[in-house]
Parts: sequence; structure tokens; C-alpha cells
Amino acid sequence: MRVATWNVNSVRTRVGRIVDWLERSDVDVLAMQEIKCRVDQFPYEQFEAAGYHVEAHGTNQWNGVAIASRLPMVDVVRQFDDQPGYANTGEPVVEARAMAATVEGVRLWSLYVPNGRDLGHPHLAYKLEWLRILAEHAKTWQRMPLALMGDFNIAPFDHDVWDIAAFAESTHVSEPEREAFRTFERLGMVDVVRDRAAGYTYWDYKAGRWQKGEGMRIDFVLGTAPFAELVTGARIDSGERAGDAPSDHVPVVVDIDVETELDDDRPMIF
Repeated sequence: MRVATWNVNSVRTRVGRIVDWLERSDVDVLAMQEIKCRVDQFPYEQFEAAGYHVEAHGTNQWNGVAIASRLPMVDVVRQFDDQPGYANTGEPVVEARAMAATVEGVRLWSLYVPNGRDLGHPHLAYKLEWLRILAEHAKTWQRMPLALMGDFNIAPFDHDVWDIAAFAESTHVSEPEREAFRTFERLGMVDVVRDRAAGYTYWDYKAGRWQKGEGMRIDFVLGTAPFAELVTGARIDSGERAGDAPSDHVPVVVDIDVETELDDDRPMIF
């Protein structure tokens, strides 16, 4: 089974690119982030025409997550228990940042971790609390084949950004954020892509970052030990950052050894 995660940065803007990539890449399940639309606005028809069923979670033009699968999805949930909310003004709102589904016995989460904005900003405290509660749940998930897939908005190592000096006093590389990421690894979760594929996953639209090669590695597939044992290959599809109207993120793809009726003659990732 081939699974992938991609912060698509507006599914309605890029639906043609996304569906074309799904078909070319022979992906079974895609976790999407930043769909930037309500559930009723999602372009289901284009996905369905390509053979994918979509479960979406979006409430407005911000945030939003979805899972597209050409295999049956069960036990779909649209947030994790006690997921914290954020308040720009008024009462905190639980944003559309997390959803999960089980496919062929494998539990897959699509996650869009809060950005954090600036050091000292209330959004950073929200980000850290969001990750803390998610990690508490992850403690109970370690015995099942499960992956946390998505945009973590954290670069765990200095070499995950093009120039660490450019990030002085910035979010994404701060010690509290990196410590939050390490919490998942201490639970036993594995970054199943790092040892199999090098490269960045995000290049800002500003200042010609893509053309200069100035990217960040902030999109991950963190798997439990039972999930990691199933992984046979992985890649970062950096070519999707080029071309017309790309997302600022690229897909991260993982092959796992779960047989489905769709696996005949599938090319492997090496």
C-alpha cells in the first residue's frame, strides 16, 4: 500500500495538479493539509472521477485537512480527544487540523500542526499544548500500525533548514518545539522517511526560495514500531514544487507492506 502526505495549500486551487499526481504516483491514500475550504466546498468530483473517496474536515478558508483513498476507510474521526482550540478573539475555537481513518488495518492521521507564528506569541503556546495533548494520546497508540502524517511546522535538526543562522529567534527551530517533536520519538515513533530520502519538503514563495534551494524539512511521517516494520520505501517528491501554481510544500510518499487488490504490477520506491 502506498500512502502519502501533502500540504496542498488550497485544494480548490490545485485540484488538477493533485489528482494528476495521485494517478501518476499510484498512491492509495493521501493525507492532505491546508485544504482551505469548508466540507461542502471540497472538489469531490475530480477525486471521485479518479477513483478516490474523500473524507474532509474544514470549516472556513483557513486550515483544513482531508484524506483521499481508493481503498475503504473506516473509523473516521475529525479531531483528537481534548484537542485544544485557539482564540484570536472571544472563545477558543477547535480548528480543523486533525483527522484520522483506518485503511487496510493501518491507522493514518492527517495533521496540520499550528504554526506558532513568533517566539512569545500566544500561538506558540497553543502549538506546544496541541502537540502535548496529541503526544498523550500517542502513548496509547504504540502497539498498533499507525502513522502521524503531515505538516508539523517543526524542523527537528539544524540541517533541516537551509541556513540555521537565518532562523535566529524564530519559531520552527526553537528548543521547545524540537523537544515537543522528540517527545513522539521517545514514545517509540520513527521518522520512517529520513533514512530513506534526503531533502526539504517546503520552500517559501517569498524571495525565490525554491530557485535558491532555500527550503525546510517540516513534513513528516512518524510511525509506530508496528508501522515502521511495514515500511519498504519512501521518497520526497520535490519535483512537485516546480511548474505552474505549485503548493509551497511537496508530497512525502511511503510504501508499506500491506497487500491490497490494487498492488499488482506496482513500481517500487527505491
